[in-house]
Amino acid sequence: MKLDSAGLQVLSYEECIRLLAGCPIGRIVFTDRALPAVQPVNFCLDGEDIVIRTTVGSKLAAATRRTVVAFEVDEFDPVARTGWSVTVVGHARAAEDPAEIERLAALPLTPWAPGSRDHFIVIATEQVSGRRLTQPG
Repeated sequence: MKLDSAGLQVLSYEECIRLLAGCPIGRIVFTDRALPAVQPVNFCLDGEDIVIRTTVGSKLAAATRRTVVAFEVDEFDPVARTGWSVTVVGHARAAEDPAEIERLAALPLTPWAPGSRDHFIVIATEQVSGRRLTQPG
């Protein structure tokens, strides 16, 4: 088991993807008017790409057009003081091809927020890192 300089377990790429696939909610980190912004979103994986469903005129849709973003998921137990975190960095793009949009619409990605959500943002999984915090043995 590989540990980082803080003593946290470094997760493999495969473990990071497995943990990503098991989470329904993550946080997208993007730039909004030259400032960092973070927004919780529900998502699903399409292969190893992250897919988010939003509205075409949303701040998120505008801010992530052909930009580099970060995406994070985690799970922690504050009582046991254990948990894990996975971060992905990659280019975000709007799905524009009608065939791709139709395919993405069939994914198990039902929006939690009210209103019509027919705009898809796809984040390429270019850099992946993860850490796990375990109880001292």
